[in-house]
Amino acid sequence: MGDRALRICVIGDELVAGTGDPKGLGWVGRVAARTPADPLPLIMTLAVPGETTTALSSRWESETALRLGPTPPEGGNHLVVALGRADLAAGISLARSRLNLANILDVADQRRLSTFVVGPPPTAHEDPERQAELSAAFADVTRRRRVPYVETCAPLAQHEQWLADLAAGDGSTPGQAGYGLMAWLVLHSGWHHALGLPEDAA
Repeated sequence: MGDRALRICVIGDELVAGTGDPKGLGWVGRVAARTPADPLPLIMTLAVPGETTTALSSRWESETALRLGPTPPEGGNHLVVALGRADLAAGISLARSRLNLANILDVADQRRLSTFVVGPPPTAHEDPERQAELSAAFADVTRRRRVPYVETCAPLAQHEQWLADLAAGDGSTPGQAGYGLMAWLVLHSGWHHALGLPEDAA
C-alpha cells in the first residue's frame, strides 16, 4: 500500500458496520467498491452500536489517531462522520447534538483532516418529525463549516424499498437494498470530489 494510499476513517454506529446486510457490505463497502484510486484507499470503520453524538465526540480523536498516524500519507487523511439517531432515544437536546458535531468538526479541522459527514437515515422507531429536525440541525452545522453533508433522512423517509427493508428487519437497520440506497446517496453527494478523485461515471 505504501504512503500514497488515501487513509479514511469512518466513525459511527451499527450502520457503519453494515448490520443487517446479508452480504456484509453495508453502505461503506458499497461505496468503497466504487472509489477508484491507485493504490486502493485504506478504509477503516470504527463502529459502536447505539452510540450518541456525546459518546462519539469523546472517543473519535484517540481512535482515529491510532490509525491515521502522525504524518499524513501522500493521499491524505480523511474522516467520515456517519451520524446515527441515538440522540433521540437518549433524550439529548438538539442544541447538544449540534454542539457535539461542531466539536468533532472543529477538532478535525485543527488536525487538518478532510471531513465528510453522512446524516442519519430514518428509522421506524422514532417520530418522523423529530428525525427530520435532527438531520436539519446536523446539516446546518456542516453548512456553517463548509463540510460536505449527505442528507439521507428526507430522501429515504417515504422510499418504498427503504421502508420495506426496515419492515423486514428490526425497524432500525436496513438490508441489502437499503444499504444500496445509502451508498447511492453518498456517491452522488460529492464523495469523489471530497477525496480529490475523479467522479464515478457509472
